[in-house]
Amino acid sequence: MNQSTTTQAAELAHENGHPPIRLLFPALLLVMLLAALDQTIVSTALPTIVGELGGLNNLSWVVTAYLLTSTIVVPLYGKLGDLFGRKIVLQTAIVLFLVGSALCGIAQDMTQLIVLRALQGLGGGGLLVVTMAAIADVIPPAERGRFQGVFGGVFGLATVVGPLLGGFLVEHLTWRWIFYINLPLGVISLVVIGAVFKPHVRHVKHTIDYMGAAFLAGALTCIILFTSQGGTILPWSSPQLWFTLCMGLVAIGGFIHEERTAVEPIMPLELFRQRTFLLSSLISFIVGVSMFGAVTFLPLYLQVVKGSTPSQAGTQMLPMMGGLFVMSMVTGRMISKIGKYRMFPIAGTLLVAVAMLLLARLQLTTPIQVMYIDMGILGCGLGMVMQVLILAVQNSVETKHIGVATSGATLFRSIGGSIGVAGFGAVFSNGLAARLETLIPPDTELPHALGPTAIHHLPQALRDDYLQAFAGALHTVYLSAACVVLLAFALAWFLKDHPLRQQ
Repeated sequence: MNQSTTTQAAELAHENGHPPIRLLFPALLLVMLLAALDQTIVSTALPTIVGELGGLNNLSWVVTAYLLTSTIVVPLYGKLGDLFGRKIVLQTAIVLFLVGSALCGIAQDMTQLIVLRALQGLGGGGLLVVTMAAIADVIPPAERGRFQGVFGGVFGLATVVGPLLGGFLVEHLTWRWIFYINLPLGVISLVVIGAVFKPHVRHVKHTIDYMGAAFLAGALTCIILFTSQGGTILPWSSPQLWFTLCMGLVAIGGFIHEERTAVEPIMPLELFRQRTFLLSSLISFIVGVSMFGAVTFLPLYLQVVKGSTPSQAGTQMLPMMGGLFVMSMVTGRMISKIGKYRMFPIAGTLLVAVAMLLLARLQLTTPIQVMYIDMGILGCGLGMVMQVLILAVQNSVETKHIGVATSGATLFRSIGGSIGVAGFGAVFSNGLAARLETLIPPDTELPHALGPTAIHHLPQALRDDYLQAFAGALHTVYLSAACVVLLAFALAWFLKDHPLRQQ
């Protein structure tokens, strides 16, 4: 970014009652780092957590609980930020996130951890969406590509540092420190935001769409329960399972009705009449399904199949994170230079689909170097899609809807992530159980807590059969993810380039 651009951005910030961008931008990046670190630190430690607390079948819920609650509150944060100002809403989200982090660190069993991860998600849901909306307040879309490229780069950097830091903490301290580490970073974020973020707050009468939020929460909860419990906790023929789905569909109907009649809906239905918002939301949903659903199992594969330690697994994730970091930066700069963005989601979704197909071919004997290439392709694809869709949405909606539109696009990615983790978790559990029934004699007893250490201590023949079943179950997960992403690739062709606004 040249000096004149920085100066213009700073002047624009001052004119609108905002602090200089050179102060505000690092503060928002710190919040982005806080949110991104939490997701990636946890992923590397999941096998160790399961090994200590038990319940391999509940593995996905440690991630799903966080994604579910953070998804539910995303549109509320977007709306509250538009109504009350970004600063107070962002500070509230940080405090909730830190309280949840502290409590997760003292969880004594898997149930407690899942519940407290849900509490943590109530704060985490506001961190990403409010920071992205705050940048939209002070930077015009024509220049925003560079800034959001940096956001994507920081997200990528956090995903690089997160697994490494998580692995180090698990090996040298305890997995509980993956939550405690959020506390000092969060306190710094609060201090910096309080000092430099001084937005102009308009005092108006506010109406919050609580009923809409309640219907949305009910719908998402029911759908996630259906996808996660089907075939694992409850058989597909269970009336309770299908009653849960019906309740979710009823809640969706209630949400749509409420959004039509609410004075200030949390998700204005008029946004869905805009082609760019609708397509970006659908693509974000699909990318969320595949990304969160499939990437959750990469550290597990490395530790269980390849025998990596947690810190080694974090290091081995570097190609994916590096691809995401570099491509986010490059894409952001290219968009600001050429003023077009449509080509990037098309190319990005194609790369993600190819990467998923390549990961579906992993065998027990696959060289780790081959996996590095596959993960690098996946990271590059994700880097070309995630932030670009947010930019496209912000460029196409009215200024008054920037906050809620940003939260809407983020909402659909989070919904996809919640469904993806739960759905692919069920696919993995069902596939593993079915293959174990075929390979292992019915009278064989497996340890209750099948973490990487317990698996590696199984008798040689039993361990080989288990790893064979494990790898086979992952093939199904990645093949399913590839098929899902191809749909996003098809939808991306219907996007249109709109001239980037200059103000």
